[in-house]
Amino acid sequence: MLIKVFANFREICGGKTVTLTVADGQSILSVLDKLVEQYPLMNEELFTEDRKLKPLVHVFINGRNIIHLEGLASPTKEADQIALFPPVAGG
Repeated sequence: MLIKVFANFREICGGKTVTLTVADGQSILSVLDKLVEQYPLMNEELFTEDRKLKPLVHVFINGRNIIHLEGLASPTKEADQIALFPPVAGG
């Protein structure tokens, strides 16, 4: 599975993309857990202390925000493209 990361996530993951091997049907939470296993610093960037996605972090599966799907329970397939966007400040 290809995971595209943006902004400071790229610094943590060492590039623009991360490839993970994930079985079809795994939830996006399971995918993110695998990502955290590989890049432990992502845990504090993605999750609150009670294991919820931080409010301004956006996770997309094939271009659709998971808030419009099943949230962290959204199922994934090996062929899916995931995109992770951190909070962005502007001004």
